[in-house]
Amino acid sequence: MLLVTGLILTGSLISCDKNKILSPNYKVTSQQVYSTFTGYTQVMAKIYGAFALTGNQGPSGLPDIQGIDEGTSDFFRLNFYAQELPTDEAVLAWGDPGVPDFHNMNWSSSNLILLGLYDRCLYQITLCNDFIRNSTPAMVASHGITGTNATTVAEYVAEARFLRAYQYANLMDLFARPPFATEANAVGSIIPNQITRAALFTYVESELKAIDPLMAAPMKNQYGRADQGAVWALLARIYLNAGVYTGTTRYADAITYSSKVIAAGYSLIDNYDNLFLADNDKNTTENIFSIEYDGNTIQGYGGTTFMTHAPVGGTMPASLYGVTGGWDGLRVTSNLVNLFPADTVTSLQGNLKHFPNLGNPDTRAEFWSNKQSLAITDVTNFAQGYAVNKWRNVTSAGVQGTNVNYSDVDEPLFRLPEQYFIYAEAVLRGGTGGDAGTALGYINKIRERAYGPGKGDIGQTDLNLQFILDERARELYWEGFRRTDLIRYGQFTTGTYLWPLKGGVAGGTSVEDFRNIYPIPDQDRAVNKNLTQNPGY
Repeated sequence: MLLVTGLILTGSLISCDKNKILSPNYKVTSQQVYSTFTGYTQVMAKIYGAFALTGNQGPSGLPDIQGIDEGTSDFFRLNFYAQELPTDEAVLAWGDPGVPDFHNMNWSSSNLILLGLYDRCLYQITLCNDFIRNSTPAMVASHGITGTNATTVAEYVAEARFLRAYQYANLMDLFARPPFATEANAVGSIIPNQITRAALFTYVESELKAIDPLMAAPMKNQYGRADQGAVWALLARIYLNAGVYTGTTRYADAITYSSKVIAAGYSLIDNYDNLFLADNDKNTTENIFSIEYDGNTIQGYGGTTFMTHAPVGGTMPASLYGVTGGWDGLRVTSNLVNLFPADTVTSLQGNLKHFPNLGNPDTRAEFWSNKQSLAITDVTNFAQGYAVNKWRNVTSAGVQGTNVNYSDVDEPLFRLPEQYFIYAEAVLRGGTGGDAGTALGYINKIRERAYGPGKGDIGQTDLNLQFILDERARELYWEGFRRTDLIRYGQFTTGTYLWPLKGGVAGGTSVEDFRNIYPIPDQDRAVNKNLTQNPGY
């Protein structure tokens, strides 16, 4: 991995909005930082580190972004709130500012969680823009950086462009029409214009295609750094959702790029239970691109530290999760539990290991049910709703992680099963270049890992769009997909699909369709008069 350092530049980093301060002043000037190859590497480490770190002084202190509790300001934790809490997959007991709005689906443009997520994405984009701006071949040569070091800096630039495209893709999905700036706009030099969702799609697509030949081959880069596999995986993801983003479907392209990922040599690991453990950095055949966490050197209260603490409480023994104590927070609704076979759920009954002699259980049902009710009538009561043991800060050998307070578990942003699902769904939606038999084979690969060889297979007549949506939930729950999936299927805001507490009603209710897109935060519109609010807010 790149060494994550506390390096930052003199002068406050400004977001795409001229007057929004995202970090405090520090001691090192950009002229000093970009004068050596070591400096370039340190800045690149900061860019990658912005996924996992929230500031520049341990788990708290000197935060990157203002206006939100630093422990909450980690990218994955914020994205989890926005992508999972307003769906059937997760509830959170806490009444922290902005959190209940997601269950109730009544968030406003002043929601602090949405502000934090918006700023976190823009912050990483700002870091990428600054790096790219200072890394032209002429500038690198002027510092006497030549040979293999110059080649490495060029590789860093391609990766920075990928990370920027990734965060713009998130903003496109979540907020639709964010402010837009690239390396052509010096920090603080302009008040950025707002970009349309369709135009942002075109930009992200063009950037990914431009850097494709510049990236390392799949699985050939240093662990934790992006490669061609990540580029193709992101292209497949945005093509699957292109109809939502632009009004024009791109299913054939989704098939093309998911196929490129699948053919690149990736494979599923044998045991689903090992996907989110403290040594999951070994899962390099399945995990295409991950956020790295380390209990000793990358500490914070978001990411997988959040995922290994927040679901623990009640009768759950914290030590078996590799942590000192639970936070009594996250659970699932009955809708998610009911997607799994009944014998799977009854076999768990609060145990960490599945019971192979009870029926034919789906090993992905990582639920803790002991003294937890399935039904939820009060979100604030942790005993209501099954908890989840999918993330645990112990190794596949059962050894405690390196730190009982902070997690060693890496968080994959892309892994192979998503690409199988993209291929299959795009085929069923009429995309050309694929076939139904191959799609079925990919789905059965996923199910055979869950049930055992030959035990979970379905037939061609069983494979339909609703089955794929349900199977995505069984495989990918809590990984940050559900809101986007439900929107693509027309089930997020409508009354065609309900779950407990949807819209703040016990049995669930429909909400206004404008909530398929989150609002532009008030704080940003106050300093950037070029921004208009999304409809409905």
